[in-house]
Amino acid sequence: MAPPRYRVGEGEEGMRLDAALASLAAPSRSQARRWIERGRVTLNGSVVAASRKVAAGDWIDAEAPEPQPSGLDPEAIPLAILYEDESLVVLDKAPDMVVHPGPGHATGTLVNALLHHCGELASVGGVQRPGIVHRLDRGTSGVMVVARSDAAHEGLSQQFRDHTIERVYHALVRGVPSAETGRIDAPIARHPRDRKRMTVVREGGREARTAWSVLQRFARGQRSLLEVRPETGRTHQIRVHLAGTGLPIAGDPVYGRRGRARPEPGLARPALHARVLGFTHPESGERLRFEADYPEDLSARLEVLAAGEGR
Repeated sequence: MAPPRYRVGEGEEGMRLDAALASLAAPSRSQARRWIERGRVTLNGSVVAASRKVAAGDWIDAEAPEPQPSGLDPEAIPLAILYEDESLVVLDKAPDMVVHPGPGHATGTLVNALLHHCGELASVGGVQRPGIVHRLDRGTSGVMVVARSDAAHEGLSQQFRDHTIERVYHALVRGVPSAETGRIDAPIARHPRDRKRMTVVREGGREARTAWSVLQRFARGQRSLLEVRPETGRTHQIRVHLAGTGLPIAGDPVYGRRGRARPEPGLARPALHARVLGFTHPESGERLRFEADYPEDLSARLEVLAAGEGR
């Protein structure tokens, strides 16, 4: 059976092939590129690059690839859903939950739980990361969004690339800053001796910027609660930047002072919480904003410090 055929109209004149295909048939431009890369698309009978410009009257033959099974097992793991519709799910991720399967975490992840809850997720994220638009570290709690459709994945991903997503974190840190606010502008790269860690570098890293302000100081415990707004999205960015400025996140076993693991009373993880996530709905265009309350462990620790009982 011949693949579906689409005629380029005046509205697609001069477009790249991937953009024209997204306009005519594919659910998103990223999906169109994947179809082209897999040899599922021809322009006037020839296989060409996604960047080829099209003209009115051209014929595009395009056949969507068969969906690839993820091989992941849906698991009935409880989820704290803040909002959901046909396009996306917004949830409050529990601390100590791994977002997607990987070495040492084949099951019990957020993706396994979402596959059980949703039935299916956007395929754009890949076989092991379906629907995942952004990540929170295993120990980080709080609000995150997951795409249920490829179009939603592309729309949300573009907002992350354009830095139009509102992201607010709360971090309990060791130390009491003298200033009320600060902004860290320091590139980040893989640590030269430990590839599992990131570090601030002078040259060769990716630009990274983080703004912070003080919410509360706990003098007796030499702790502070900060509101943190990452302006870029690098791996471990908040943890690396705050540690580099002398305010490591309490309970962080990787980026604590001088690289030493220093447990925080009542916490078995870094005290970092994704408090707010705001974005434009990729389908409706409505601006949405969600807030996640502190989980029990962080809430209890803050109460102890506020009472002046902490160390």
